[in-house]
Amino acid sequence: MNAILGFLISCFILFAPGCRTLPNQPPSDAIATTIFTEPLAASTQNTSANDFNILGRISIQDKNQSFSGSFRWQHMTANDEILLFTPLGQAVAEITKDDEGVRLITSKLEAFYATDVESLTEEILGWRLPLDGLQYWIQGEHSPFAAAEKDLDRKDQVIAIRQDGWHIHYSSFTPVSLNSLTLPRVINLFYDNLRIRLVVDNWQLE
Repeated sequence: MNAILGFLISCFILFAPGCRTLPNQPPSDAIATTIFTEPLAASTQNTSANDFNILGRISIQDKNQSFSGSFRWQHMTANDEILLFTPLGQAVAEITKDDEGVRLITSKLEAFYATDVESLTEEILGWRLPLDGLQYWIQGEHSPFAAAEKDLDRKDQVIAIRQDGWHIHYSSFTPVSLNSLTLPRVINLFYDNLRIRLVVDNWQLE
């Protein structure tokens, strides 16, 4: 398994050298307001992230590896499905989450199970994917179930979120509907030595 992941990582480095450098924090003079929020009770109604279906590109970098490719993520209230691909379109992993738990299937069709995505991806892929928070962060919102700090610019648009040990920085937004709704297009996530860059090429709100 380690040999296969090492080979795929080498391919990612060769085919996507421009994705390996990730930006630093947004400049402090861009921050107009910082909002501090407290967690809500888990039983609170209407706190689910909006359903969506997105296509995009992903880059991961830490002290041990670099990874670049594309992804498809379908999020619904009851389940998530994430597909990871190499730059050439070959499947790397399928991650699904529902009421029964989390499953990760590798390119060798090996299946692994856990209770949360973050620990499973760290064990099998070597980097953690914070799905519980990311379903909100990808939409420019903080998770309502944990304390958070949110930085806004002078137009009240979010430029950074700090939550659960993660720093999420927003580089650009894109319109996704006729009513001028804008959603993040480029998102950079930082956790210790881990950096994840997501570029959303296609947004579909369900």
